[in-house]
Amino acid sequence: MRMGGEIAAHCKEENEEEEIVKDREVEDEKMVAKMRYSAAAIGGGFSPPPSTMKVVVVGYALTSKKIKSFLQPKLEGLARNKGILFVAIDLSKPLSDQGPFDIVLHKLSGKEWRCILEDYRITHPNVTVLDPPDAIQHVYSRQSMLQVVAELNMTDPYGKVGVPEQLVIKKDSSSIPDSVNMAGLRLPLVAKPLFAKSHELSLAYDELSLQKLEPPLVLQEFINHGGVLFKVYIVGEAIKVLRRFSLPDVSTRELKTSAGVYRFPRVSCAAASADEADLDPHVAELPPRPLLERLAKELRHRLGLRLFNLDMIREHGTRDHYYIIDINYFPGYGKMPEYEHIFTDFLLSLVQSK
Repeated sequence: MRMGGEIAAHCKEENEEEEIVKDREVEDEKMVAKMRYSAAAIGGGFSPPPSTMKVVVVGYALTSKKIKSFLQPKLEGLARNKGILFVAIDLSKPLSDQGPFDIVLHKLSGKEWRCILEDYRITHPNVTVLDPPDAIQHVYSRQSMLQVVAELNMTDPYGKVGVPEQLVIKKDSSSIPDSVNMAGLRLPLVAKPLFAKSHELSLAYDELSLQKLEPPLVLQEFINHGGVLFKVYIVGEAIKVLRRFSLPDVSTRELKTSAGVYRFPRVSCAAASADEADLDPHVAELPPRPLLERLAKELRHRLGLRLFNLDMIREHGTRDHYYIIDINYFPGYGKMPEYEHIFTDFLLSLVQSK
């Protein structure tokens, strides 16, 4: 398997990562500033949990965008009825002075926040942090996130799971055509930002156009997959799979007659659901459940994460050859049907297992 190590060793320099995540940190500053233990927090038309029920306190540190999409009224209401209370973490105060929390749920970035959380985990070993900062950093880099899947080289009676041939380009766009030839990658190629700060991608049809791409980036061989992508959501041991429309297949004729770089804001989106579409059964068939369960178990262990999703495709013309093309930490669970029940059950299981 040709991975980014053929161009450069796995890179974790803090200064490089810090520049990439600056945009995300702007959102972090919009955090809700005050905790919500009061009666106002259990208002909104929902009844507080019975007095005999142990309250599970979940401190959360999320961007304003994530708060809006994830902490929807239905989730907070169901959680409250199950004895779960979501409390905003105040970033202007020491984390150790807040709580006590049973669980800390977060999706913020930056070196300072990572250090705060690591210190908190050491001094509060009984608090579950979702998820460890170092593990999250691993999937922010598209060079390292898929390396884990490649090393699995997973094959069983239900199918084979791999990753597309890929190459990491750190700088010098003029050298991309030569690097691609040396690595033996086949056109067309999907180009993605090296650090997963966005879902934007480009599709390059010819070698000359590769010079128009802007490093640092990852180049992946495009694999025809019937225009359908599987979103595999993982919440602890729970798995939920949704179909999404994706980029259409590229024919041999189209490859010979097309040139240039085509940019896409993202491969799939919630509005492009393929779950109700009239699709070829061979394209629409979901990956086998036993295959997904084994894959999720392996990745939970190797990544050290419990909240993530996989972008998975099936190679067109095959029944059992799958590829993972992206991994996302704490994805948009609000798009997942019944996410409120799945997530609250997961939170309760964390406390009950202690």
